[in-house]
Amino acid sequence: MLQMRPNCERCDVDLPADETGALICSVECTWCEACNASVLKTVCPNCGGMLSARPTRSKRLLEKYPASTKRVLSQQG
Repeated sequence: MLQMRPNCERCDVDLPADETGALICSVECTWCEACNASVLKTVCPNCGGMLSARPTRSKRLLEKYPASTKRVLSQQG
């Protein structure tokens, strides 16, 4: 089950789990589309992995499987 982190690790913008706009790598580092477009260029600065669109989780499933509330900020981003 994906953690669905609540924020971009670079700019700390909110990234709700039920909305599009987040990108993740294979270890779930989480970034917003704006940071990807301006700086990251689809490469995770933490692990070097490729960034892909994070899937959304429906409100119904969020009730059963809540998204993470722990905000993560990267030293690399």
